[in-house]
Amino acid sequence: QVQLAESGGGLVQAGGSLRLSCAASGLTFSKYAMAWFRQAPGKERECVAATSWGGGFTYYADSLKGRFTISRDNAKNTVYLQMNSLKPEETAVYCCAAGAYGGAVPNRERYNYWGQGTQVTVSS
Repeated sequence: QVQLAESGGGLVQAGGSLRLSCAASGLTFSKYAMAWFRQAPGKERECVAATSWGGGFTYYADSLKGRFTISRDNAKNTVYLQMNSLKPEETAVYCCAAGAYGGAVPNRERYNYWGQGTQVTVSS
């Protein structure tokens, strides 16, 4: 049974930082692309960042402008999202996803497994 467990969310002031983690089990982690998506109330789920199975390729949403960094540790079956200079409009539930396709792509349909998500709240 595949499980993706996010952690690291919380309340942070605007301009602050958070580091999210997603621990995977039940799959050959090194063969899966990993991504972080977020969904704010009333908005569609969007891909924030993605990394290919080996970590050599990454994708970032244009709105991030270099503030977020995705990384993975295949030895620990974990993917991370370092978020800096957070903005109130980035308040959302952030979830990780695993994709057998293997490429760092933002398309939701490319991801087979999803975590439950962790709440990130950015106060102004």
